[in-house]
Amino acid sequence: MQQWWSTLTNRFRFQKIRSRFLAAMILLSMPALFLLGYISFEISKDTLMETNMQTNQDHLRTSSEVADLVFRNAINLNRSIVLNEKITADLRTIKDNPSVDKSQLRSQMTSELQDMININFINSRFVDSVCVLDVQYDAYCLGRSDNTGIYGGEEKAEAIEQSAWYQSAVKSQGRVMFLSHNVLGDSSDTFSTVKLYRDSSNINGDTVGVLIINISKSIFDSFFSGDKTYGGEFIALDTSGSEVDAVYTPKASELKEQLHGSLSSVQHQMKDQGYLTVSYPNETTGWLFVYAVKTGELLKASNQIGSATAIIATGIALVALVVSYFLSGSITKPLLQVKKMMVEWSHGRRHFEETTFEQDEVGAIGETFKRMTAENKELSEKLVHTELREREAELRALQAQIKPHFLYNTLDSIYWMATLQKHKEAAQMALSLSQSFKLSLNKGREMILLSKELEHIHHYMTIQNIRYNNRFQYVEEIEPSLRRMEILKLLLQPLVENAIYHGLEPKVGEGSIFLSGKKEGDFIVFVVEDNGVGIEDLAKVQEGYGLQSVRERIRMFYGPASSLNIDSSVNKGTRVELKLYSKHAGGDFRA
Repeated sequence: MQQWWSTLTNRFRFQKIRSRFLAAMILLSMPALFLLGYISFEISKDTLMETNMQTNQDHLRTSSEVADLVFRNAINLNRSIVLNEKITADLRTIKDNPSVDKSQLRSQMTSELQDMININFINSRFVDSVCVLDVQYDAYCLGRSDNTGIYGGEEKAEAIEQSAWYQSAVKSQGRVMFLSHNVLGDSSDTFSTVKLYRDSSNINGDTVGVLIINISKSIFDSFFSGDKTYGGEFIALDTSGSEVDAVYTPKASELKEQLHGSLSSVQHQMKDQGYLTVSYPNETTGWLFVYAVKTGELLKASNQIGSATAIIATGIALVALVVSYFLSGSITKPLLQVKKMMVEWSHGRRHFEETTFEQDEVGAIGETFKRMTAENKELSEKLVHTELREREAELRALQAQIKPHFLYNTLDSIYWMATLQKHKEAAQMALSLSQSFKLSLNKGREMILLSKELEHIHHYMTIQNIRYNNRFQYVEEIEPSLRRMEILKLLLQPLVENAIYHGLEPKVGEGSIFLSGKKEGDFIVFVVEDNGVGIEDLAKVQEGYGLQSVRERIRMFYGPASSLNIDSSVNKGTRVELKLYSKHAGGDFRA
């Protein structure tokens, strides 16, 4: 692999610096310029799409508010007709006397309906027809023939009562129902509103008829006030069922075939067809108003920006190459002069006072090389002296290593002598001191296993209890998983030592120390508590060398998020909390 890479780089490596300089300019300038063009294109595209979506969203909100006014006017028309006493009286007559002559009633009812529409409906030109059905489901219509459309058979009563729209009207308990289609089924260009007639004179409010108003779907053309450029289409969808039902689509719409299925599938189909859509729910009907724009049409202007940016970037790149060609010549000439000096220096020449350079970066290099040749002898002598000092430092470090080993080897000898003399406490103290000293040295390593740090504390407590006749009780509660982790050495032992000297030693009688350790999120938290005499001047203790040293070490190694906090009460005890941030760059705990 290394040989293949070396062969490849040698093949494309230019021998002359000037050629390398030109190649570097091409690699640095042209990709950056084209990347700039691409980013500019993407930003303009995203901005254009976001602006268009926000604008269309605002237009849809306005259109929905306009539609609410018209739909509420239609609701008022329904209510006015239902509350018309003459029509209600005619329907009550038909209910009470099924054999009554309906021809005269039909002309009266039609006249009343015409008056009601002219008075109550603002956009009366969009009312395609109005039909009132009596209890026998005979129709009295204005604007169409007096028939019940697809329910014109002998069993029309049963067919109407079993239809979904009629059952919805019954369940609505008198509310006006907006349906996405013509319930009589004889026109695809209208939608219906349905409301039941209730007999207000009857305490049970029996149904005496049904009011159906068919409204032309062309009314939707007056709702949307936005700009219908970029192939935009305004659509109204009924999403109340499991599948979407198209209430309104433009006659020449390309989306009619996609408006089938669930709402999510319809949205995916429109997106796959290259449409950018926004939607807004209508408050009165619950229908969803949608405005779809062809993304390709919308981004034509953005594509022009991208093409212009690419042309400009190409022009700038060509200018940069021409300029770099002439600049490279002014750079390589003094570099060749520096090269000549270095070759002569390698052959033994040490004086180049006659060679001059211009006051630029390459000239600075040449002048620096001239000074380097003059100072070469002096630097060589300094190097010799430096190497001698390094050897002396290594010797002193070796001597410093010998002394600690001599000390704990001597303690080990004292332990065996005390054991032979059957001085158990002296032997135990010497052994604990020797082991404690070995753990402190830790073979020169700064990191130590937590289990070893705890062992160091155990040896220390053994020594102190021998000194103070077992006055101190030590309790340890550490999560098992933490014992295999490495921490800085001598973090916990100084805290236990402070607890004895400042808390338990001045106390009369026995005392106890409690050490706990657990993981809290990204922190490892250690707590050292004692029931000693407490600390009167907490500031003085915190400024002490021991705690200050621990605090500085954890901040340097585990970062500023780590901390050491002390809380103390006189005659009650002291609590020291040590928080180590385990995710710091230099302080990850390691198993």
